Amino acid sequence: MSDSTATSAPTPSTPGETSPGAVRLRVAPSPTGDPHVGTAYMAMFDLAFARQQGGKFVLRIEDTDRARFQADSEQQIFDTLHWLDLNWDEGPDVGGPYAPYRQSERLDTYKPYVDKLIDEGKAYYCYCTSERLAEMRELQQKQKLPTGYDRMCYGKSREERAAEPGFSENPVVRMFIPDDAPLVFDDLIRGEVKAPRPDDQVIMKADGFPTYHLAVVVDDHEMGITHVVRGEEWISSTPKHILLYQGLGLEPPKFAHMPLLRDEKKAKISKRKSPWARLTWFKEQGYLPEALLNFLALLGYPPIIEADGTEREVFTFEEFSENFEWSKVNTVGPIFNLDKLNWLNGHYIRELEPRDFAARILPFLVADGVLPEQPSLPQLGRLNLVAELIQTRINLLSEATPLVAPFFTDDAELPIADDARAQLKETAAQVLDAAIAALEPISGSLGKPDGTGIEWVHERIEAALREAVVDGLGIKPKFAFGPLRTAVSGQRISPPLFESMEILGKHSTMERLKNLRASL
Repeated sequence: MSDSTATSAPTPSTPGETSPGAVRLRVAPSPTGDPHVGTAYMAMFDLAFARQQGGKFVLRIEDTDRARFQADSEQQIFDTLHWLDLNWDEGPDVGGPYAPYRQSERLDTYKPYVDKLIDEGKAYYCYCTSERLAEMRELQQKQKLPTGYDRMCYGKSREERAAEPGFSENPVVRMFIPDDAPLVFDDLIRGEVKAPRPDDQVIMKADGFPTYHLAVVVDDHEMGITHVVRGEEWISSTPKHILLYQGLGLEPPKFAHMPLLRDEKKAKISKRKSPWARLTWFKEQGYLPEALLNFLALLGYPPIIEADGTEREVFTFEEFSENFEWSKVNTVGPIFNLDKLNWLNGHYIRELEPRDFAARILPFLVADGVLPEQPSLPQLGRLNLVAELIQTRINLLSEATPLVAPFFTDDAELPIADDARAQLKETAAQVLDAAIAALEPISGSLGKPDGTGIEWVHERIEAALREAVVDGLGIKPKFAFGPLRTAVSGQRISPPLFESMEILGKHSTMERLKNLRASL
């Protein structure tokens, strides 16, 4: 980067035309690993307000941190936000009137703004080495002084600074913070906010890449962003950004600083400490996107109040967007309660149409080896039947595998879980013998072409087994069918027994009863 002072700075480009009063909001994640759940949290509030106001929602990739950049992270951002149906109007993958939407592709954009600030004395070159800055901070800490740049380079030419210790050939650019820097601003959520006075921040690094503080101001201006929604940790940076807007003669956007998501210890959530801070984790565990959005909304926003005054915690994104008001956003950092999310997810699972539910658990069954990638029509038909049995019994899609697997396992290879075998009573052999004898006379045929004449149905199966085991052996229903459940599913807990037998068919049911009996 050249350190010569230009005689006249290039005129920064002007943002494209937007409709009068049209709102434009953006989410701007960095591709530095698995997307953070906070990205979805912010994007949801952005999109809700943009849709309510008939505005635009923009995705911008802030990839100027090349040391932490990960090539596959950008695609993960696309995939997870699309999974949540938080779809953008403009972005790197869809284009738009303010392209490019990756900061690394906009490097030529920032230098005219930097030159303007330098020419007007609102920014300056800093030649200090990292070693010199470290020594400065150490001394400030020892003397219990406020930490911050001491302006050693301010007002000095390259030659003057080179004559002093700790000189670097490759300078950075720092913004100059005047004594009357604005420290108070209006926040859409919090009202009037006062932030601490910043020091002279670096706005362009020695490699020519802008820092976040400069890039976010320039990009938000050039992309016509009207509302900036971000976490409350950025409150302390807002005076720097407002000062940059003022120094460049630009109109600042409106700011809304959201409460931080916190873990059970009330600490800011992090991917290092909490696996669920990764946005991909929710998809892997089997959460429904609509349940996760509902949950995230409740973290920062109150339930919907019905006409009779009651609260309703279950609502759609459309309802959230329609009723959205910034003044209702919570200002206290909410605790990320997974029990609440699991309850919500279970509710949404039970509300699905059975075939939709079957389609949603299918990828998990394929991943776990229960079904092939291209299931046959008979396999899909059986899955639809099994799905109806288990839909009310799980809170996560990933919990379907142990319940579904027995229906797609060869009879001779069905494993009997240790806890299921351990709970078998002394009467297990007697129960199995009675059940086999009772079921043998029932026809396992499919009946007539018109669907009549089918005997192997759960009502007939249940009646026969109750007569043989409960009435015939005098065993209480609570204990009567445990051995049959273990034989059919291999598990201590399984889908409804008689319906499971109907789906398996007579041949498989009888084989499994006999196999367990032979092992006792």
